[in-house]
Amino acid sequence: MALRRIRAARIDFSGLRRELDLPTAFPEAADREAEAAAKDRHEDREDRTALEFVTIDPPTSKDLDQALLLQRQDTGYRVFYAIADVAAFTVGAPAIERETWIRGQTVYLPDGKVPLHPAVLSEGAASLLPDQDRPAVLWTIDLDGTGATTGVDVRRATVRSRAKLNYEQVQRDVDAGTPHPSVALLPEIGRLLTKLGLERGAVNLPMPEQEIEPDGDGWRLAIRGPVPVEEFNAQISLLTGMAAAQIMLKQNIGLLRTMPPPQEDAVRRLRLAAKALRLDWPAEQSPGEVIAALDPMDPRAQALIDQAAEMMRGAGYTPFDGEAPQQPLHGAVAAPYAHVTAPLRRLADRYVTEVCLALHAGVEVPAWAREALPRLPEVMSRTDRVANAAERGAVDLVEAVLLQHRVGEEFDAAVLDVDKRRADIALDEPPVRARCEGESDGDGKDLPLGERIRVRLTEADPTRRKVLFHTVRLES
Repeated sequence: MALRRIRAARIDFSGLRRELDLPTAFPEAADREAEAAAKDRHEDREDRTALEFVTIDPPTSKDLDQALLLQRQDTGYRVFYAIADVAAFTVGAPAIERETWIRGQTVYLPDGKVPLHPAVLSEGAASLLPDQDRPAVLWTIDLDGTGATTGVDVRRATVRSRAKLNYEQVQRDVDAGTPHPSVALLPEIGRLLTKLGLERGAVNLPMPEQEIEPDGDGWRLAIRGPVPVEEFNAQISLLTGMAAAQIMLKQNIGLLRTMPPPQEDAVRRLRLAAKALRLDWPAEQSPGEVIAALDPMDPRAQALIDQAAEMMRGAGYTPFDGEAPQQPLHGAVAAPYAHVTAPLRRLADRYVTEVCLALHAGVEVPAWAREALPRLPEVMSRTDRVANAAERGAVDLVEAVLLQHRVGEEFDAAVLDVDKRRADIALDEPPVRARCEGESDGDGKDLPLGERIRVRLTEADPTRRKVLFHTVRLES
């Protein structure tokens, strides 16, 4: 839920778009191909429209990649996970192909996204909108009573979503004991999958998010803590990504999302940070288990989560063909993992999905998918940087605008990270994260990790999207 909000006046994000050289309209040829592809009825596939899928997304989303149905089966569970079949619209569409390789992924800005695909597909014919027959890639994953995978099937199908739900709505219904029947098992299965993840060493970082929301002719900056069903829903996506990774590793071809496991020295430093923050860390617990027990809205917990992010470095994409990679793991998942669940918004998912479909069916991987694998890491890395810069730049701009007339004021803040005489801080009100400088001749006591301090705003410049605070010297 949104915990704190503050309103900013009308803001122009066009400068950020120009700075990042974000594309505007699609080429005419790509639009023509998309319009033609949207008319294809895709009748040559298995009909699974009797399955009562639902989607869970932010309320304003129209590019719906995933639809979910959970069932109890014998002593375990069956997970139906339908993923938008983007390749059904883009194979044989060279102009769309060229443009999506330039874009790489959807970039989100407060005044509108820069989509990976033309809207007639991403928010129309390819999106798993409710009450519409849609082509999909249907993953069917069977679990035993502990949540462990016992069977996987993946194939093309036609599906129909019954409802477009959102996280807060689902959480309210779960709390009230009236969940939608299609996702009534989500908390039960989600908890089992979370437990299995923690047992194998997975690490989830539930840091509260800064979000920019429209508010009439202006914008709101909000701090939003995660709700449990978001994590449970993410566990279904992780489950599917791990299933995809196993299919590809078994036959030595594919593309994994990889990250080195945390090094012993990084874990040791995190233990020291927990001790400094006066947070309990039993000797037998893993980093993931310790973090999972924290309240993410507590300043000391936020500081430890921020420190934990430092040990989760080196994420990338690893292609392989003929021999499995030496390091196939994703450190945060603590297992091999692949991106397959967001093809409307991420280029790599389209190709990995096609590889999995072919391998599972026992047929040759299409040449267009196989040849793309070694080229995808560079594209995804480049566009990851752009997407991250857009997200951070938009928040920085809103922060600078809403604070520009408050230079000289003092605020309460929590210290999240410290680097010599500079720190990352989170203000109590307004919900801002920014840099803070301590006393140049101080001994570090004015920037105590995980503690609340008093700070003064010394700079708020919308042109440079810069906000800076300094510690306030307290009289002894």
